[in-house]
Amino acid sequence: MKDIMGMMKAASEMKGKMEAMQAELAELVVEGRSGGGMVTVSLSGKGDLRGLKIDPSLANPAEVEVLEDLIIAAFNDAKAKSEAETQRKMAEVTAGLPLPPGMKLPF
Repeated sequence: MKDIMGMMKAASEMKGKMEAMQAELAELVVEGRSGGGMVTVSLSGKGDLRGLKIDPSLANPAEVEVLEDLIIAAFNDAKAKSEAETQRKMAEVTAGLPLPPGMKLPF
């Protein structure tokens, strides 16, 4: 019976930590850059687009495809940084819990 109570307490603590982490991620802003910083994309920790900056020199109608590629590259850079930060925070929350390998939280 003692083990069940311990598990219930650990689950409750983890729930609180998860809620705090989710709030932190909502406030987190990461930037991805491409083209030597000519295109910058800002994402929240949850992957929502928060901002887009484009160097005015890229506003050439003849090079729209280059601009599109740079925006995609900057977005992907920001997304990778956001996901890495999410995984880092998740590792902090789940430290010491016996989770199966490869299990991702939140579900």
